[in-house]
Amino acid sequence: MTLVSVTRPDRSRSVLLRVFTRSFSFRWHERIRQTGRWGDYYQRPKATFSTSTSAYPSARTIMTSLKHSELVGSLDCGTTSVRFIIFDRYANIVAQHQSEFPQYYPNPGWHEHDPDEIQKVSEECIAKACENLENTGWAKESVKVIGITNQRETAVAWHRRTGKPLCNAIVWTDSRTKNTVAHFEHVLADTGIEVGTGQFKKGEEGVKALRDITGLKLSTYFSAIKLRWMIDNYNEVKKAHDEDNLLFGTVESWVAYNLTGGPHGGIHVGEVTNASRTLLMNLHKLEWDDRLLKFFGFRTSILPKLVSSSEVYGHIATGPLKDTPIGGLVGDQQGALVGNKCLKEGEAKCTYGTGAFLLFCTGKDIIKSGHGLLSTVAYQPGPGAAPVYALEGSIGVAGSAIKWLRDSMGLIKSAGEINDLAQSVTDTGGVYFVTAFSGLLAPYWDPGAAGLLIGLSSYTTPAHIARATIEANAFQTRAILESMKLDSKTDLKHLKVDGGMTNGDTCMEILADVGGFDVIRPEMRESTALGSALLAGAAIRLFGWDLSKPETLTEVNTKGSVKFNPKTSGAQREKAWTSWLRAVERSRGWEEGTAD
Repeated sequence: MTLVSVTRPDRSRSVLLRVFTRSFSFRWHERIRQTGRWGDYYQRPKATFSTSTSAYPSARTIMTSLKHSELVGSLDCGTTSVRFIIFDRYANIVAQHQSEFPQYYPNPGWHEHDPDEIQKVSEECIAKACENLENTGWAKESVKVIGITNQRETAVAWHRRTGKPLCNAIVWTDSRTKNTVAHFEHVLADTGIEVGTGQFKKGEEGVKALRDITGLKLSTYFSAIKLRWMIDNYNEVKKAHDEDNLLFGTVESWVAYNLTGGPHGGIHVGEVTNASRTLLMNLHKLEWDDRLLKFFGFRTSILPKLVSSSEVYGHIATGPLKDTPIGGLVGDQQGALVGNKCLKEGEAKCTYGTGAFLLFCTGKDIIKSGHGLLSTVAYQPGPGAAPVYALEGSIGVAGSAIKWLRDSMGLIKSAGEINDLAQSVTDTGGVYFVTAFSGLLAPYWDPGAAGLLIGLSSYTTPAHIARATIEANAFQTRAILESMKLDSKTDLKHLKVDGGMTNGDTCMEILADVGGFDVIRPEMRESTALGSALLAGAAIRLFGWDLSKPETLTEVNTKGSVKFNPKTSGAQREKAWTSWLRAVERSRGWEEGTAD
């Protein structure tokens, strides 16, 4: 680290400006939440992470004023942390800051976030990243537009007048709503869903009608089920709904509302890729559907205005980026699809974070899966533009299983240790781990499935369990790809990957071996954040970016990649796959919901 004495144009006195090429700062969050409904069980964030790069300009350069450029920011609001990343036109990271936020687990199967804490950390990340940007010599005014990408199905409810959350957010991984799902399954079976005036479809026809409208199926995963549970179980939420003082949204809606002023003129918007995960949006028309609102019992007025993935929605109200436009909103997995430039039919990616999500671009057509996958919006490149669709397979537990080994079981001290531990053995010793902590998502869709470690013996060591944890992720990926192959009639030859789990070579080697396909890992793996940055830049035609013309993105993220090839024989692969399927069957149906 170098200290350079300079005089900035806005100050008459000399100041010390810290110029650095790369810095890391770690601090523990000291505040412990009080017990109560807002979360009796609190998991403390681990650290904050902050960097700036020496490429803009050399740290040896003595600066007498800050330089101006054209840059784009991305606020990535994930499940366990928030980061703000500032990119240049080539997707080089100029500056960034990341902070974790608390996780609350009040009861088994419950997972909550405090919306105010998400917002506080978001604003902190923007401020710290801008500070880092100026430490590299570039003015914060260089950031011309920002995008927001977010954990998707997580449901937030707040008060229309005060702008305050009415309860903790229910996170996408939360499975408390099994009985709510069972109730609506019972309604579909006995009463049905109204598809026209006085016309109802029930039973299997009702299930198909719901799927035709939304692309989804009834599951604890989706936002409408979580919101219904809030109204039924929290008096504050019910009262606000009854008195028309309730506002509902997913995380991008909540963050955009607050960044643009909150109760003092903030926008209440919901972006279509996120809305397509609520069970409330018509997938064909990209509109809230009155039939669905009636089915779930919601007022229309609680819903945000639907917007595309790329347009100027409003401007930041306060802070270092005051008056900067917000030009891109997108769900995190669709953001990663865009960030990987999988914009054409037939291109696919898988992001391995807290969970894992495989998206296969289907172009302008909605492909209805007959094998457990979901139809979803990939992105809408602007207001009124034709949407691009995708098939999606979702794995509820991926990186969070490694976190469980670290935080709950104490088998490892850091997430990175799992690669070395797993590599110390050549196989799992017959151990299989079905990581159904909140049921199983695609392609099984079993909310009653339970986590299962099977094949344990006196021979089993922590290394075998570590390897089985990584293999679980690979087996579930293969299950989704098998379904995609049946739906698309295409045999995927390689898979593009990104996300935190992909940093470990052992994880990627096991994925290639279990799946029997090549795994392509790009050097720059912040694909989710890059996706929202591309959408934001395209909204103001920054750098000439235009998602409807992929050739305008040819200079973006052209760094190299690493390919992992399968090494195991086909016979070994199929034997392990058969054993995995047996383990899955044993985990299923452990706990069933009841229609109260």
